[in-house]
Amino acid sequence: MGVLRVAAAVEMLSLVMLLGNLFTVHTRAITTFGGPAHGMAYLVVIAAVSMAPAAAGSGARWRAFVPGVGGMLALRRLRRADSAGALRPRRTS
Repeated sequence: MGVLRVAAAVEMLSLVMLLGNLFTVHTRAITTFGGPAHGMAYLVVIAAVSMAPAAAGSGARWRAFVPGVGGMLALRRLRRADSAGALRPRRTS
């Protein structure tokens, strides 16, 4: 969950930085650094959510594919599933 938290924050902040740069000064250095940082954070979010045990039943996996805020959406869904007891094993008897 720690990796997902960091990657989700980097994904969202890099998108804000890129959009802010696009609508204001449009500095090439910000785009050159922010684009790959955003893309890598996006991929890390998808990988981290895919490896989370509660992701399948909670609907967090498809939320991770939303660019920019998908990491935060998936993290919120995983926290909600954890607090609701989705991580507890079910009885099969």
